[in-house]
Amino acid sequence: MKLKDTGLTAEELKDIVKKYMVEIYARYDFIAERAEGMYLYDEKGVAYLDFYGGVAVNTPGNRNPKVVAAVKDQLDDIMHTFNYPYTIPQALLAKKICDTIGMDKIFFQNSGTEANECMIKMARKYGVEKYGPEHYHIVTAINGFHGRTYGALSATGQPDNACQLGFKPMLPGFSYAEYNNLEDFKSKVTDNTIAIMIEPVQGEGGVHPATQEFIEGLRKLCDERGMLLLLDEVQTGWGRTGSPMAFMGYGVKPDCVTMAKAMGGGMPIGACCASEEVAAVFTSGTHGSTYGGHPLACAASLASISEILDRDLSGNAKVMGEYMKEKLAELPHVKEARGKGLLVGCEYDIPIALEVKWACFRRRLLITAIGDSVNRMIPPLILAKEHVDQAIEIMRDAINEAAAKYEVDQKTA
Repeated sequence: MKLKDTGLTAEELKDIVKKYMVEIYARYDFIAERAEGMYLYDEKGVAYLDFYGGVAVNTPGNRNPKVVAAVKDQLDDIMHTFNYPYTIPQALLAKKICDTIGMDKIFFQNSGTEANECMIKMARKYGVEKYGPEHYHIVTAINGFHGRTYGALSATGQPDNACQLGFKPMLPGFSYAEYNNLEDFKSKVTDNTIAIMIEPVQGEGGVHPATQEFIEGLRKLCDERGMLLLLDEVQTGWGRTGSPMAFMGYGVKPDCVTMAKAMGGGMPIGACCASEEVAAVFTSGTHGSTYGGHPLACAASLASISEILDRDLSGNAKVMGEYMKEKLAELPHVKEARGKGLLVGCEYDIPIALEVKWACFRRRLLITAIGDSVNRMIPPLILAKEHVDQAIEIMRDAINEAAAKYEVDQKTA
């Protein structure tokens, strides 16, 4: 839908949002009216270089033609049904995912947080059935992020963050340990611990990849203690880190893994994959979802994943991610450029990340800020060097502007 077709001005549309919507987002002051490839276009046709990627969703590019075509084709057949008849996109997608990543079973959900709820429930039921009613404890990582529903939020190791404040008490049965610190995780494990749950790269926690030793150590610890290794790949899954799933790049297989975002290519979908043994605890009535495995979402996901695999977008993510980190490291005030594939962050030596984000926006580059000193980039995986070079020059100007403002503020404080 175009703004001109509504009979409204841009300001009138924004006023409707302010009047009727619960506003929790720090809005960019433009109307996203069209998207294509690496760009978002506003109501005036102005292009913005998109290093948000719909928050790691539009992996094969904004409005990827094959994803769009798959949705349109599916609309001609069936839009929605309940989950008791078989549907073709759902069955084909289940096979595609499980065969590609080497997992046995899959349960479809609508989002990343729901996928994590499913994984938590599955792990707890496995522990209770195998070891007894007290075996439901899960260790997660400090500064991890797993979603905003209560189970996923309780697993999120940010007890003093705004995402938990005002919503306590959290669900019992979770402990938090320091990320990339195997000994701390070991210390949090009790006789009733059934699982360890982490992200292969902490996205909201500041873009910190797990070390090889940490991932391998957790797998060994879980094997020794009869626990499950749960990986939240809602953001890292499907090409983002340089392999189809991040765990494949580490050569370590989880007992359960979640995914969402990139798997839909723009349509809302999530999933939890598990081993045969763990998945067996879900029987009729133990879990369910009205929209999970939705035909349109599954058709889009099948097209999105096929694009990622057929075009080796994970390989491109690996190459472009290294190139981006090299270029970011050369920018002023950048203390560290880090990440895995095209989940990239740069940390500054002064707290200017938020100012940099808005200065980039004014120059028509979309990036996000994490805290006061880290900017994160999660662009579509069709990214080319020309896009990186364009973004780097914009960021250079934005950093210089933000740093100058910071220095003035410090002098007048």
